[in-house]
Amino acid sequence: MTQETEATAAASGQRATERFREQKASGAGTDKERVNRLASRVVKAINDAVLEEKVTYDEYNAFKAWLIKVGEDGEWPLFLDVWVEHSVEQVANEDRHGSKGTIEGPYYVPDAPEQRSPATLPMREDEPGTPLLFQGRVTNLEDQPLAEAKIEIWHADDLGFYSQYAPGLPEWNLRGTVIADADGTFAINTIQPAPYQIPTDGACGQLIAAAGWHAWRPAHLHLKVSAPGHQLITTQLYFQGDPHVGDDIASAVKPELILDPAPRADGTGREVTYDFVLDPE
Repeated sequence: MTQETEATAAASGQRATERFREQKASGAGTDKERVNRLASRVVKAINDAVLEEKVTYDEYNAFKAWLIKVGEDGEWPLFLDVWVEHSVEQVANEDRHGSKGTIEGPYYVPDAPEQRSPATLPMREDEPGTPLLFQGRVTNLEDQPLAEAKIEIWHADDLGFYSQYAPGLPEWNLRGTVIADADGTFAINTIQPAPYQIPTDGACGQLIAAAGWHAWRPAHLHLKVSAPGHQLITTQLYFQGDPHVGDDIASAVKPELILDPAPRADGTGREVTYDFVLDPE
């Protein structure tokens, strides 16, 4: 067993919670009328479910204990990003005309080491997995290149673990910021990530087991792509043939985001091309 396989839901959950507190706004600026409207609808939906399903006190107390455990395990970022964020993302990007977005998830870390294209993501000397050349072009809606567009990329390793969230992995393993060339083109050497289960030894895992759900996410690359004067796009790219592209637990897969890599001509792994189109600000 490698050190990274000893990762626990509580440790990664607490780390995700800490990251969220460091990076995200509190939302305290939302006006009272909006808070009243949203909070009232959520509370009403819960009460409607209680009345319609005739929830017992035993079930209510089990639910209360579970909510407490979600907080103790630091898994609110995981819970919300897996089961709620896809709807928030849909609202956020409903007017976008360029590339499709999807959820960010809980494992983004800003300020990854920067390289100019062509680039190779930081990885261990003996990094397991199939080498992958991920390349493409960044343009605007008129198909004009966006010179020096920024591509932030991060993904799990061949065992399904993320650096900074599993022990034993180098700090920036399989994370990087790549600057495209003057034609908006980029080439990134990495390895193809593996499908993985979200952590199941914490509160979210208890819910999954109790409901009889599966915990799998299909293999994917995380990306944030940006250029001056254009809207940043946050997205994930998946792989054709993955057994969970059709039943992703996070409901984040879109047909436009599925890659179909081909073997490289020199026999050194696989390659795939994917172009990004950014909307103006």
